[in-house]
Amino acid sequence: MEKVKCLIIGSGPAGYTAAIYAARAGLSPMLYTGPQPGGQLMITNDVENYPGYPAGRNGPEMMEDFRKQAERFETVIRNEMIVKVDFTGPIHKAWSESGAEIHSPTIIIATGASAKWLGIPGEHELENKGVSACAVCDGFFFRKQKVAIVGGGDTAAEESTYLAKICSEVHLLVRRDEMRASKIMQERVLNTPNLIVHWNTSPEEVLGTDGVEGVRIRNNKTNEVSTLDISGFFVAIGHQPNTDIFKGWLDLDDSGYIKAVPGRSLTNLPGVFASGDAQDKIYRQAVTAAGTGCMAALDAERYLVETGL
Repeated sequence: MEKVKCLIIGSGPAGYTAAIYAARAGLSPMLYTGPQPGGQLMITNDVENYPGYPAGRNGPEMMEDFRKQAERFETVIRNEMIVKVDFTGPIHKAWSESGAEIHSPTIIIATGASAKWLGIPGEHELENKGVSACAVCDGFFFRKQKVAIVGGGDTAAEESTYLAKICSEVHLLVRRDEMRASKIMQERVLNTPNLIVHWNTSPEEVLGTDGVEGVRIRNNKTNEVSTLDISGFFVAIGHQPNTDIFKGWLDLDDSGYIKAVPGRSLTNLPGVFASGDAQDKIYRQAVTAAGTGCMAALDAERYLVETGL
């Protein structure tokens, strides 16, 4: 059994930023990276919208920068998953996949969220080669080009209208005969001239070798198969927060996101703080995740001072 002042569960911009702030505050944090050290940026080639990197940065390289900075302030980093928690009492407990038991008065959760994928041929083979789950992150690379995006909810509506501002032509593939998006978002989609909606349409295969060259689609009513010539393919069918191990302990919304006090990182349990995409279903950006990681570390520091733990 190990005792630490601050345990950080998860890495990525939120976890590493929390570690940097917690370490500089003298909390001697221990960070468990989870199954994908660095989070979703580990599957992102070019990051051009994070401040401080004027030439842009490769996602894995950026996360290595974050990790090194956390280690510089003597954060203990372990490349393992936390698989079980017990948040009873003022001293919280967690267990790693190797069986380590960690006790800590403060827990910072930075487990993130994972994009939902379609599971069609070519999707993962061309990931970061024209296939993306984030239009705001990657849309810039397809300016003045033809792209397709699949989804029918608010996320798909927002991202398709965003893409329409920078791409020459956007094909929105809606698998039903109606959208689930709010009425106002649907109106924006339908009133955008270069945004073409394909109703009752399912993508069957993303085409290309070194990059996306097209997508094979099927009309769900007529079974007619056709091909769209595109250079970018975006999946906007939602995200799944990685919060399963906290069920029964923390207040989660209907989608599984951790409920935090608005403007804070505080959860329903004292000493447990939420950061990053595990509690953010709206922005889901590296810079906002880093900001909430900072907030969680500062909240943890104040909690320790106030409680004397």
